[in-house]
This record gives sequence, structure tokens and C-alpha cells, in this order.
Amino acid sequence: MPRPLCHAGVLLGLSTFGLVRGAAEPVVVDVDRYRVMEPMVESVRVVLSQRGETYSPAYIQGISRTAFQIGGICPCAPTCGEAMGPEKLLAALGYEFRRVDLSKGYLDLEAAAKDLVAAIRQEVRSGRAAVAWHAFTTAEFDVVCGFDDATSEFIGRGSYAGLDDYARAPQGRLATCGDICPPLGAVLVGERVREPDLSELEISALVEAVRHARSTRNVDKVGSEKWVFLEGLACYDRWVRDYRDDATKVPGVGDSYCLGILRSTRRSAADFLREVAPRHTKAQERLMAAASCFGAEADALDLLDPLIGWNAPREPDERRGAQAAELLQRARDSYAEGIACIEQALEAISRGARPTSPP
Repeated sequence: MPRPLCHAGVLLGLSTFGLVRGAAEPVVVDVDRYRVMEPMVESVRVVLSQRGETYSPAYIQGISRTAFQIGGICPCAPTCGEAMGPEKLLAALGYEFRRVDLSKGYLDLEAAAKDLVAAIRQEVRSGRAAVAWHAFTTAEFDVVCGFDDATSEFIGRGSYAGLDDYARAPQGRLATCGDICPPLGAVLVGERVREPDLSELEISALVEAVRHARSTRNVDKVGSEKWVFLEGLACYDRWVRDYRDDATKVPGVGDSYCLGILRSTRRSAADFLREVAPRHTKAQERLMAAASCFGAEADALDLLDPLIGWNAPREPDERRGAQAAELLQRARDSYAEGIACIEQALEAISRGARPTSPP
């Protein structure tokens, strides 16, 4: 149930300018922090864990297909491609939900956003957290689990916000998204109305991993510059080529953001495969081999962090650029090998392997 939010024994009833006398106490529903730096579906895992679901972070990344995807390269397109968003994942897991999308061209966006804020506050009063777009991070799905009437703030978690103490941000932030995208609103999660077919979700995720990796899709968008959207190996090849063709390339926000997500999701891919492999006995060896490949990919991405991550130098350096190209190639090759192992696992499954029921 919701409760007054306290920290170190002190009630959080302070505004930016001091004590608000007579103000209502902040209310929060305790939720887990994000365990994966990922913008789309870890929010669902956090909300459902507060309801008593025991899905691991890696399992949610896996069955949502996000763990195996790479898109863009950012900032020209979404880092995770077209994997499941919160709504599709909730539906697959058997949950009812209500989506309030603020990007639908409301005549009075301010009034629509005010209604959404009230609906989220009611969810929290009822002991439920909500999935909300751009609540604390930038253009990601976050988790709102509390509110503070004294400061008109929401309280909650995000992929890089609220990892220790809860994050706070103005409630009106839901109606904005800068110049990046429209305000996508929130998803209010209802009750579970049916049991999910987890074995089917696992197989579907593996099939989609192979399709995505081999995709030849190329969508151009014309804006202030020519954007491109690539998936899977084509996306990786573009990223490698960017640094191989120009070793003086200075890493940008897109490089750092994409790297941060992929380092986390690829580690989840390895853990997901290890989790499900024992249920697919004839494919178990190939799934475990794939897990090792994705683990190696994540290792290479970790080594890239000081070269193109958030704290990397922002000036030309041919030696650093050449190292980045080499490590990106290593990550790309490990990814390709992992996809090949999944393809072999699917062949074994299609020859008659019958998975056991998930626990």
C-alpha cells in the first residue's frame, strides 16, 4: 500500500525553497530499481514485480525481444528497433492495461495532461505504479510510483534516474518530450486476466532475433540531415564503418547512448538464454553457445566505454578511433556468431524438441 515517503527518518515534505507548512505528505509505492539500462520494457518488469511477479530482468528483456536488437545507429532512430513496447508485452503476459497517449493531437493538450496526472496519482493512491513516458529520463518509459503535492512532482524510477534514491521531476513533464518525439503519455496496468504462453514467447523471441539480425530494411528520413534506420548486422556494420572510415570521428551522444543500452541488454541476452536453455533440451547446447557469444559481445562493448561512452574524450584521436573500430568489429562478430547459434537451436527445436513448462 502507498505510504508517506521518508528518507533517513526525515519526511520528504520540503520544496526547493524550504519547508512547506501544512502540505500533504508525499506518497510512494515501493518498487524495485531498474536492473537493465533499457528504455522500453524494464519499466513493465518493475511495475509487475511490485504486483508479485517474479520474472527476472533478463527474462523480460528476452521475451520482449529487446535483448537481441540493435537499431539506428542512434540518434537517427530508436536503439532497440521495433521490439515490443509496454503494451504488447503486457498483452503477451496476460495483463489488461489502459494507454493514454498524449501524442494523439488533443485540442487541449494541457487539459489532457492534467487528466493523465490525476489518473496516475489515483493509481498510486490505490497502491499501483504506472508506466509513464519521459517522466524522469529523456524519451524513455519510466515508472511513476509516487507524488508530492507540496512540489507538484512525481516520484519514481528510470533507466538512469532513481537508481538509488527515488527520482523526482515536475508532473507536467509528461506533456513534453523536447524536440525528440511527441509526448507518448502513460500506460496504466490493470489485472492479469489470463496465463501467458511463456514457451511460445520464448520461441517467438528467438525467431525474431534471427529475422532482426538478418534484416535488410533501410528507411531514410529527410530532416536537417539525412537519417537512416538500419537493423541488426546492417546497423552494426554501419557503426563499424563510421569509425573505420574516419578514425578521427568524435564520439557523439548517439554513440554513447546506444553503447550504454547495448552493454546492458546484451548481458541480458546471455542470461536469458542460460535461463531458458534447460527447457529446450535438444537445443540446449546451441542456446548455451549463443549465450557465450552474447556474453563476449557485451565484454567487447564494455571495453568500448572509455573510448565512446559518456565519459569518453570529445576530441579527435586516430588511435582511439582505430581501437573503437576494432572493438565494434569484435562485438559485431560475436553478435553474428550468437545469432548463428540461435538459428541452429531453432532448427533443433523444429525437428521435434518439446520444451518443458516454465516454472
